[in-house]
Amino acid sequence: MGAIPLAWYNLRHQRSRLLVAVAGVSFAVLLIFMNLGFLGALVNTTTNFYAQFNGDIFLISPQSLEISTTKAFARERLYQVAGIEGVARAMPLYTAYALWKNPETKQSRAMFTYAFNLEDPVFLMPELNTASAIAALRQPDTTFIDRRSRPEFGPQTVGLTTEAERRRVTIVGQYDLGGGFAADGTLIMSDQNFLRYFAPRRLTEVSLGLVLLEPGADLGRVKQAMRDRLPADVDVYSKTDIILKESQYWIQTTSIGFIFGLGVVVSLVVGTVIVYQVLYTDIRDHLREYATLKAIGYSGGYLFKTVIQEALILAAMGYIPGLILAIGLYRFTDQATAGSLPMQMGPARAVFVLGLTILMCSLSGLISVRRAVSADPADVFA
Repeated sequence: MGAIPLAWYNLRHQRSRLLVAVAGVSFAVLLIFMNLGFLGALVNTTTNFYAQFNGDIFLISPQSLEISTTKAFARERLYQVAGIEGVARAMPLYTAYALWKNPETKQSRAMFTYAFNLEDPVFLMPELNTASAIAALRQPDTTFIDRRSRPEFGPQTVGLTTEAERRRVTIVGQYDLGGGFAADGTLIMSDQNFLRYFAPRRLTEVSLGLVLLEPGADLGRVKQAMRDRLPADVDVYSKTDIILKESQYWIQTTSIGFIFGLGVVVSLVVGTVIVYQVLYTDIRDHLREYATLKAIGYSGGYLFKTVIQEALILAAMGYIPGLILAIGLYRFTDQATAGSLPMQMGPARAVFVLGLTILMCSLSGLISVRRAVSADPADVFA
């Protein structure tokens, strides 16, 4: 009898135990998928707006942790980099939180606000790059609002008038961006309106600098030239680098990232314990059979391979239903949150969790196999 049939027959001998083991592995796989899904959604929602920023290089204060907590730096730094060879344009972006009044409930909530010079092509969203949109934003006390803003902010229809920072404001357009975990909603307005709502804030105090390069310019060379020219009060990042910086902040520094990361570890521990209990019980119940195999000449390596294959069979049987359940829950979460938590099941994540499942079950097999390998026929049948 080959090793794989023996491993399968051992598992199948107690069908109820096999079902419990598969359910336990599936549960652990599902937990891993969900925690990774929420962790991925955390990263996506807190960095996806960079894809809509029309910049190749970003300037930011070294005191800034992430975009919603930026510290201002002097606009003069943009003038300094504008003259570097390969730079096509250096553009300021201003950010702050505004108290937005729900016109129905009269309650105010903080809404994250972007502001820019209307002469600069700061955003890539098509809704903001039309002559009519720019003309609307030039009007005093006007703003565009994110369609993904939470419903707690109240009606968000174009033409609605309410208050921001206790000042009258009119919605003149909408766009799709998303605020992430740091903001429940976002606004975009002109820098002149920004001055009206956030006085005494000055336009010489920039939150984020966007640098657009000329076609064919060497990104690495231009970035290094900026670092050589600028003082230490400004950091220079490429778009990839700043997305990585913010991702690391949310995953490694915040409690949200820690909780989801810890959830993955706990899920692995739970799955390892479940599989270990099943395999250990199976070995205990069949210890005489294992000892007999050793007595008739089978090596400890053969028994080791049999138990490891049992673990791998459990990994395969538990992974498939866990994957199917995770795909369903991903879709449900995405629909229930209207895209605010983008749960995406990509091939890389599916393969990664499969690897974790195999590792989890193999570790359980390695821990439990010692008793079968060390079984002495003389002691067992004494």
